[in-house]
Amino acid sequence: MTPHVFLTRVVLRNYKSIARCDVRLGPLTYLIGANGSGKSNFLDALHLVRDALVNSLDNALNERGGLNEVRRRSSGHPTHFGIRLEFCLSDGRPGRYAFSVGALSGGSYEVQVEECAVGPLGSGPAFRIERGQLKATSETTFPAVTADRLALVSASGLAAFRPVYDALATMGFYNLNPKLIRELQKPQDGRLLKPAGENLAGVIGHLERTAPHVMQLIEQYLQTVVPTVHGVERKQIGPMESLEFRQEVIGAKHPWRFQAQNMSDGTLRALGVLTALFQGSQDARPSLVGIEEPETALHPAAAGALREALHRAACQTQVIVTSHSPDLLDDSQLSPDSLLAVVSEAGETKIASVDEGSRTALREQLFSAGELLRLDQLAPDPEVLAQQALRQAELFGEAVP
Repeated sequence: MTPHVFLTRVVLRNYKSIARCDVRLGPLTYLIGANGSGKSNFLDALHLVRDALVNSLDNALNERGGLNEVRRRSSGHPTHFGIRLEFCLSDGRPGRYAFSVGALSGGSYEVQVEECAVGPLGSGPAFRIERGQLKATSETTFPAVTADRLALVSASGLAAFRPVYDALATMGFYNLNPKLIRELQKPQDGRLLKPAGENLAGVIGHLERTAPHVMQLIEQYLQTVVPTVHGVERKQIGPMESLEFRQEVIGAKHPWRFQAQNMSDGTLRALGVLTALFQGSQDARPSLVGIEEPETALHPAAAGALREALHRAACQTQVIVTSHSPDLLDDSQLSPDSLLAVVSEAGETKIASVDEGSRTALREQLFSAGELLRLDQLAPDPEVLAQQALRQAELFGEAVP
């Protein structure tokens, strides 16, 4: 199966610790860097787009502490941040969506520019909004827009832009919380997993009903990662729901059943990660899955099974993971194109493909990516970083090579 890549390029300006970023993405991308380097900020920029479309821009900013906590802090005091996403829709059409948000006096903000285009410039659906004013569009009619909201939300009512909205709104981002997974959960929509796993029982129940083959695959990987666990299922407990695990016990002829509150953090996180990767059906699957440090709380010996699951999932859904685990990267077949190195210099996050020396070592299989990480030899290519600084890729307008 040829994997479908939804986001092909991401350009960021002044987002949290990231002054500038211009990277290409593939089916599976590993963001590699030390704690505090800014890996999570890259994923959070994409998450903000999703949150601003599904809820509202105001809500997305407030959840992150407001505009002042989102735009980069520096001696230059930037008053805005910007995001540009280039994508390929499921029907093969390329496109781009970009916006910049700037501060106003009194602590408020405005969407300075917002632009969306599907297909080559001038030949497909497109619109451009500047400070709440429609400047250009391919459509004969266009809904009312305001400067404090993203216009794509209103434009999603038009058939021309609905595929863009749907694809961006179904991106999923995960930092699994075993505490929330362990607690009894209110019955919730189980079609897509929520960011911390707070509806994991509902998602498992939905898969049991609609995609038992997917549930079987998740259980197979879970047993590979945690050999004593033989299965899991959703359980109704009064008005609430939980998870029940079947686990091998020494001396017992059959696996015993344990509620989620009795399971380890590693087991619950592993189940959450696997569910995030394989959730959904053919027509209701996330366009992209981003996972924070999927190896957390897992035994190093489980890294191989987790890596295999990531690669398998990337055949049907684009995957981005943050990691600083050499064990997860100990694969001689790992392509250097799947790695983005992240470093922090004087508080500024820099992201680029790995340097040419490391790429050569990986291509010639002299070292695995994990071995290079242990040797502290996975760093952003300085030439690529220099090109990023010189080029200052535009947030708006036609794509440049």
